[in-house]
Amino acid sequence: MLYPNTLEQKLGFDKLRERLKEACISPLGQNFVEKIKFSENFGLVEKLVSQTAEMQKIMQIGENFPSQNYIDATSYLRRAAIEGMLLTQQEFSDIKVSLLTIRLCLRFFENEEPEAYPILGEYAKTIRVEKPITDAIDRIIDDRGQIRDSASSELSRIRKRLISEQSGIRKMLDTILKSARSNGWIGDDVSLTVRNGRMVIPVAAEHKRKLRGFIHDESATGQTVFIEPTDVFESNNEIRELEYEERREINRILLELTAQLRPYVPDLQKAYGFLGLMDFLRAKAKLAAEMSAINPPFFNKQFIDWRDARHPLLHLSFQKQGKKVVPLNITLQEKERILIVSGPNAGGKSVSLKTVGLIQYMFQCGLLVPVAEGSTMGFFQNIFIDIGDEQSLENDLSTYSSHLTNMRHFLAMANRRTLFLIDEFGTGTEPGLGGAIAEAILENLTKSGAYGVINTHYTNLKVLADKTEGLVNGAMRFDGEHLEPLYQLEIGRPGSSFAFEIASKIGLPNAVVDRAKEKLGTQQVNFEKLLKELDIERRVFAEKNIEVGIKERKLTKQLADYTSLKENLENNEKKIVNEAKQKAKNLISDANQLIENTIREIKENKAEKEKTKTVRVELENFGKKNLELEQVVETAPAEEVFEPEAGDITPGSYVRILGQTAIGEVIGLRGKDAEVRIGDLKSTIKLNRLEKVSNKTYKAATGEKKLKTSAKGVDLNERMLNFSFNLDMRGKRGEEALGLVDQFMDNAIMLGYDELRIVHGKGDGILRTLVRNHLRGYAQVSGMQDEHPDRGGAGVTIVKLKC
Repeated sequence: MLYPNTLEQKLGFDKLRERLKEACISPLGQNFVEKIKFSENFGLVEKLVSQTAEMQKIMQIGENFPSQNYIDATSYLRRAAIEGMLLTQQEFSDIKVSLLTIRLCLRFFENEEPEAYPILGEYAKTIRVEKPITDAIDRIIDDRGQIRDSASSELSRIRKRLISEQSGIRKMLDTILKSARSNGWIGDDVSLTVRNGRMVIPVAAEHKRKLRGFIHDESATGQTVFIEPTDVFESNNEIRELEYEERREINRILLELTAQLRPYVPDLQKAYGFLGLMDFLRAKAKLAAEMSAINPPFFNKQFIDWRDARHPLLHLSFQKQGKKVVPLNITLQEKERILIVSGPNAGGKSVSLKTVGLIQYMFQCGLLVPVAEGSTMGFFQNIFIDIGDEQSLENDLSTYSSHLTNMRHFLAMANRRTLFLIDEFGTGTEPGLGGAIAEAILENLTKSGAYGVINTHYTNLKVLADKTEGLVNGAMRFDGEHLEPLYQLEIGRPGSSFAFEIASKIGLPNAVVDRAKEKLGTQQVNFEKLLKELDIERRVFAEKNIEVGIKERKLTKQLADYTSLKENLENNEKKIVNEAKQKAKNLISDANQLIENTIREIKENKAEKEKTKTVRVELENFGKKNLELEQVVETAPAEEVFEPEAGDITPGSYVRILGQTAIGEVIGLRGKDAEVRIGDLKSTIKLNRLEKVSNKTYKAATGEKKLKTSAKGVDLNERMLNFSFNLDMRGKRGEEALGLVDQFMDNAIMLGYDELRIVHGKGDGILRTLVRNHLRGYAQVSGMQDEHPDRGGAGVTIVKLKC
């Protein structure tokens, strides 16, 4: 059930319907657009959306699917079904080309695997366009839509005689024309022409008596008359008679062809229904492409879980202007099924409300929806809305009365399968009374189990949502420092109206604003102030979370690197000890062998002094050669020298933290604080704790030196120590950015990382799109996604690599 009857117009679906009509090629598709309606049948919705998704796939792949001659011939078929009726030559020509389009559509699905397009392919199997009737039409009508000479032997005979007669009369007229030209009755540029279906000669009016014949016409000025000479009068009559015969024969042929067509009319009507559906689906797929819409998973239960949902009409409008819509992330589930949205005026509450209604409505009408991957669609049988002003002089309804009339319907008809949307809940009457009635209505709607979104400024509804199961607060985010809307929905906390702050910004006298605060009371003022302070603190902590997240990831990486390095060192130590032991064994074995040989030689020479002395010298030399320790020269570490530099610290200066060795670069100044980048980390430090250093000192400390080419292999340990999973490329241009991405990806793939983080900033999204399209070219990339909103959101891409 839909309520009210003007729901389509209030949500803006009527404008989408007009866009679909414009995208259709023929009235066949437009008739389908007229029949679009909200469906309460889950199976039907699933079928309609799947059909559109299959056509979207066909158009994305760029297959040779017919895109022209979607001609509506259904009115011709209705006439052909009547006994004795005949279709005209042009009507048969339209039928011929449109049947060819139908056959090409059917052939497309026949050539595809059944699982490629299961729904459309199965439907195409039920369509029959019999070959005998297409062959019969093709025998009669040629590719230019004309009746073929071979349509019948009689027609062929008539046309041959007609050509012969026309050739003869032309020769006679050419002779008369030359004679008239030589006599000066006509000009040199005059040629034969036709009047009333008869060949005539244009003659100057003053010479019309000199050429015998019948005058058929004269020019607008009266200076030229068109004469049919008496010599060709009989021939012209013969030609006219043959033309009548030709017309009668053509009518006979078309009557006969219409009779041949008549038995096939039921099948052909179904075929043209198929052609209209293809035109309709092409229009829906075109609209989906313009909106970047998808077919998310669809479940037969009540919930909303959307990521990056965009208002369809706003998206199309902004697209023309080169702007982007701020997307909406929203979740409604059993325990938090009614969302109470608050926030300042012009902050995006109404747009968010209409986005929810329009996306759910259009999906259950069979259209694809502009949400991101990861979204899922629920199913509702009822959609009720209370948006805008329904006051009526005829029905004696004021604005508030019309709202209450809507609420009466909501309370009577709402159930667990209902989605309701209420804009500016409770307004239109005295605020205290309106707030109390709104709270009572909300309590009843909560008991009904319905799902909904409500926009309000009432504090009592925010408090009720905070303590009631089934309700949840939401806020349209607002920059409390600069007093500018961010158009982002945040679920889980109420929003402030920022009424006093906006009033001050607009320029109301401070005395008026202060007096208003006094009249409101400290409790309400403190509540609004607390909401504002919470919003500011939240943004500050969100920025801190980004820094903490980076530090945690870097620490995790360094710990893993340390563990890996420790294992490598322990393994190397074991290898060195094992090699030393093996060398010692070999040395002992060689020494034992030498000693045995020495003893044997002494015994054999009976302890001769000279021989014994020689043997002892050889033994000493062996010991000196193999057992002497090699000296290890250790180079003393160079003492770090910091060269201070005179001048003030400005953005871009290199600085050292006093009492430490850390060197960094100043990114920006905030009063007495400086934002300093030290490696991949950013920190805010007091200026009086910083010392400006030279460029040379910074390069020496950070190791920014030119890489020397080497014939050696890649040092993986060194790359592992120097590699960071986080690449910050904000401010880089296209080619430079892609070069950095390639180098970054090469190192990450070599080192076996499974997740990377690329910071490109939000801006207009150009750099983000460029980087993501480039990354899709890597076979190792398994997926990409935005960072958590608290850590950069769409300004950061998380890259998942295949393990």
